[in-house]
Amino acid sequence: MLSYIARRLALMVPTLFGILLISFVIVQFAPGGPVERVISQLQNPNSGGAADRVGGGSGGDAGAQAIDSGSAYRGAQGLDPAFIKELEKQFGFDKPAHERFLKMLKDYATFDFGRSYFRDAPVLQLIKEKLPVSITLGLWMTLLSYAISIPLGIRKAVKDGSRFDTWTSAVVIVGYAIPGFLFAILLIVLFAGGSFWQIFPLRGLTSENWAQLSLIGKIGDYFWHIALPVLAMALGAFATSTLLTKNSFLDEIRKQYVLTARMKGLSERSVLYGHVFRNAMLIVIAGFPGAFVHALFAGSLLIETIFSLDGLGLLSFEAIVNRDYPVVFANLFIFSLIGLFVHLITDLTYAWVDPRIDFESREA
Repeated sequence: MLSYIARRLALMVPTLFGILLISFVIVQFAPGGPVERVISQLQNPNSGGAADRVGGGSGGDAGAQAIDSGSAYRGAQGLDPAFIKELEKQFGFDKPAHERFLKMLKDYATFDFGRSYFRDAPVLQLIKEKLPVSITLGLWMTLLSYAISIPLGIRKAVKDGSRFDTWTSAVVIVGYAIPGFLFAILLIVLFAGGSFWQIFPLRGLTSENWAQLSLIGKIGDYFWHIALPVLAMALGAFATSTLLTKNSFLDEIRKQYVLTARMKGLSERSVLYGHVFRNAMLIVIAGFPGAFVHALFAGSLLIETIFSLDGLGLLSFEAIVNRDYPVVFANLFIFSLIGLFVHLITDLTYAWVDPRIDFESREA
């Protein structure tokens, strides 16, 4: 197993290289860029994100082709060329693309992600500030959905075709059909002062007086703040994992080894949890990394926005809109790295749940 882990760790290097290379090449042809964004804000101080809407051509990191002579940037008419050169140097665009890419690889190897273009702060510091929000949402959403869906899915499999299975299936399907952000708005309307009750807070992970609270008070305040966003995120994941668990258990229950175990006189509980559970849970475990990574980064964007939670999802979205490339690539690198490690942990969990699985012999 150690040699398998070593090979998987070694494969992470070319995988990360390929992800960064493809993303870097795509960025070269993306319209707009940090230099052009600054120019647009200088020309139209009240336009805000106007530079993000500038398009046309394939002018590399800097953006579209020029429409005036002597300038590589749209909207640069009337600006001192020396000032444009200074902007290029400030953002690092005075060097060829391959040199910038090689420098990025060298820096990322030591987890040096540079500074944000527009936030005037180290990228790693920004990620550390936003990470607690995303970890909170992703972790508790995953734990809540699995804590409910696994027992419910097992019960539905055992009671397949019964009245309990029918009405719970209807609830699960309705839950799956409702978008998480729409359910979040409903929760706000009902329980966060929208139109009915003011029970839960609407923003942040903690209250302003959190530091003055007792330990029990801090724990209660923390869960009080995350209750609605975690519930909104868990709705869709809960429905998916419930049906996955039920179908997985149904497949195993109908196999010959289960009939043999029952014929030997084993209790239904021993058959279900001593034999079926280990095999049926493999496919459920397989879905864990995707569910966790999705909830941790991508799935939390709308929820973070609705509940005013400043996490990695919102940070990444704003960085893409503002062409803040150091933040964009740093988030991409960290997301990919965590995803690769989670998939490795999942494979190790496979082997722990079912010792019959031997990844080394499969690769051999």
